[in-house]
Amino acid sequence: MDNKILVETSARHVHVTEEHLKILFGENAALSVKKMLSQPGQYASNERVTVVGPKKELAGVSILGPVRPATQVEISLTDARSIGVSAPIRESGDIAGTPGCKLVGPCGEVELTEGVIAAKRHIHMTPDDAKRFGVADKEVVSVKIDTPERSAVFGDVVVRVSDKFALAMHIDTDESNAAACGMSAYGEIVK
Repeated sequence: MDNKILVETSARHVHVTEEHLKILFGENAALSVKKMLSQPGQYASNERVTVVGPKKELAGVSILGPVRPATQVEISLTDARSIGVSAPIRESGDIAGTPGCKLVGPCGEVELTEGVIAAKRHIHMTPDDAKRFGVADKEVVSVKIDTPERSAVFGDVVVRVSDKFALAMHIDTDESNAAACGMSAYGEIVK
């Protein structure tokens, strides 16, 4: 398994600022941990919001913690079409010029002017991982995922290197379904 990378499905989720958290959940609100995620310090919270677009809404969307400097909504392209938003494919955090939506929580609403994206597929790596795989930060690679019935090669995978990361590839639900990844799958960089 030395050359294999865990492939995780990143379902629709929201990152919020402290300010927006308080509007959505009340002045004393804090995110509470439901489940720790593979990336150190990251977690799925118990708090959920409704994402409202021009055509439809997505209820019960998880907020990932901790709070961030900018509020961001990460959905699949199928989700984007269903709610009527033209979400561009971007790396997390790259939200300038993206469409917005409304977030509804139990205590209030936030109208975002930007922040809706379909996350670009990517691999989190430590510097040691990058050396081992022979890749560099921001390099774009292809990854072959072998599954019993729908193996696939995904191109345009961005390598993200930081000593704060744990080795894992993230794809969205559309991509995961296309390769029938199920609960766990592994990929191999094929450049």
